[in-house]
Amino acid sequence: MEYKILPVGSMGTNCYLAWCLKSKEALVIDPGFEPQTVLREIEALGLKVKYIVNTHGHMDHIGGNQELHSALNCPIAIGCEDALMLTDAHYNLSNMMRNPVLSPAPQILLQEGDSLDFGACSLQVLSTPGHTPGGISLYGHGLLFCGDTLFKQSIGRSDLPGGDHSQLIQAIKTKLLPLPGETKVLPGHGPETTLALEEASNPWLQG
Repeated sequence: MEYKILPVGSMGTNCYLAWCLKSKEALVIDPGFEPQTVLREIEALGLKVKYIVNTHGHMDHIGGNQELHSALNCPIAIGCEDALMLTDAHYNLSNMMRNPVLSPAPQILLQEGDSLDFGACSLQVLSTPGHTPGGISLYGHGLLFCGDTLFKQSIGRSDLPGGDHSQLIQAIKTKLLPLPGETKVLPGHGPETTLALEEASNPWLQG
């Protein structure tokens, strides 16, 4: 599996393109803003997008859903508990903006144990709530797309509506850290890291 990071929007959201090298079937993960940037890269790489996936429903991770959904004619997937955030500006935290963010309703509701298949590749859905009630991570091929659950030397915020610090820590320790230490962590913002590095030195995960 191949992937490419596209930092988009003023909040520096990491949008990921992940694809099967042979078939070019692909996922778009967390298309924040700048959907035209994402579409140009999809065209340049010759990708056939099968799913648009949101790791959670905050505005900076769903801002490109509408335009990409219209242009690519492919379904939007999100964790069950975050589904309402796509269509409600209050819940996705964009209600105070001049132009609130709204997305089409999801066509696929994801939960623990589901998988997303594209070409010869597959990513497993892990339920990782705590930043939002329905936050998910996607794991496979030595990669972990974890949204705003885990960052290099940090963790996601839990002080926003729907957040829960103890739930977030539990999700990281029980769902993510048991994965192989060499797993590459691809967060929703900021640089890549590995699970081994975070387990050993992330100050939020010690003790």
